[in-house]
Amino acid sequence: MNGDFEDYLKAKVSLVDAALDDWLPSPGEAPGSIHEAMRYTVFAGGKRLRPVLCIAAAEACGGNAASALRAACAVELMHTYSLVHDDLPCMDDDDLRRGRPTCHKVYGEGMAVLCGDALLTESFALLAKSSPMGRHTVGDMVSELALAGGSRKLIGGQVLDLEGEGQQLDKQQLLAIHEAKTAALLVTSLRLGGMAANASPAQLKALSDFGESLGLAFQVIDDILDVTQTTKSLGKTAGKDVAANKSTYPSVWGLDESRKEAERLTQVALDALEIFADRGARLREIAEWMLAREY
Repeated sequence: MNGDFEDYLKAKVSLVDAALDDWLPSPGEAPGSIHEAMRYTVFAGGKRLRPVLCIAAAEACGGNAASALRAACAVELMHTYSLVHDDLPCMDDDDLRRGRPTCHKVYGEGMAVLCGDALLTESFALLAKSSPMGRHTVGDMVSELALAGGSRKLIGGQVLDLEGEGQQLDKQQLLAIHEAKTAALLVTSLRLGGMAANASPAQLKALSDFGESLGLAFQVIDDILDVTQTTKSLGKTAGKDVAANKSTYPSVWGLDESRKEAERLTQVALDALEIFADRGARLREIAEWMLAREY
C-alpha cells in the first residue's frame, strides 16, 4: 500500500469516525446503557471499508466526501448492526470481533439485540437527513438502503447461510448466499455515494457492477483468511466456519482455485471502472488493497 493511498484511507476513516461521534447519541443521554453499547460496537475498530467506498464512489462521480458523509455513516451503522446480530449465540456465536469481546459478551444478549436494532434504526435516521440531488431524492436513497438490508438481500443471505449449515453446498448455492449477505451492502455503499453525487444511470450501473464483483472477491478472501490466519491476526475467531460445518469457498473450490477466483473477480471489478477514467483511481486502489489482504 503506497503512502498516498494510506494517507487517503486514514483521512477518510478519521472523517467518518468524527461524524459518527457527532451523530450517535451520547452515553449521557438516557438510557445511557444502550448508547454506551452502541458506541462500544461502532468504535471497536475496523477498516470502515463501506463508508470509504461510499465516499470514493461520490468522488468518482464528481462529488465530494461532504456530500456523501451521511450515506457513508448510514451504511457503516447498518453493517455494524449486522455484526452485532451475527455474533449472537443464536446465530454464528462468536466471542470476539475486531480483537475485542463481542457486544453480547460485554452487555448481555438482550442488550446486544437492542443495540443492533438501535444501530439499524439510526442508519435510516441519518440517511433521511441527506440533501436531495437532481436525479435522486432522499426517498430513493432510503429505499436503496432498505432493500440492501431487508429479506431480499442482507437478511435473506443470513437466512440462506443458517439453512446451509451442516450441508455441502454447491457453487451456485454459495454464490447466492454471498451475493446477498456480503456483496449487496457493498453495492449499496457505492450506489449511495454515487447518488449523493448526482450520478448518471450509466455511472450507477458501473458502480453496481464493480461492487458485485468486489463484494464476492471480498468474501472469497475472507473465507481463505479464516482457514489460513490466526485469531490474533484476524481479530475474530479463526476456523469458525469449519467448526460450524459451513460450506466456504476453500471447502467447495479448494484454496488454489479460491485464490484464482478472488483475482478473477477483482479484475472484473476493475474493468467496470473504465467509465470513470482517472476519477476512479481511488476505487481501483481500494480493490487492489482488498485483494492484497490475502497475500
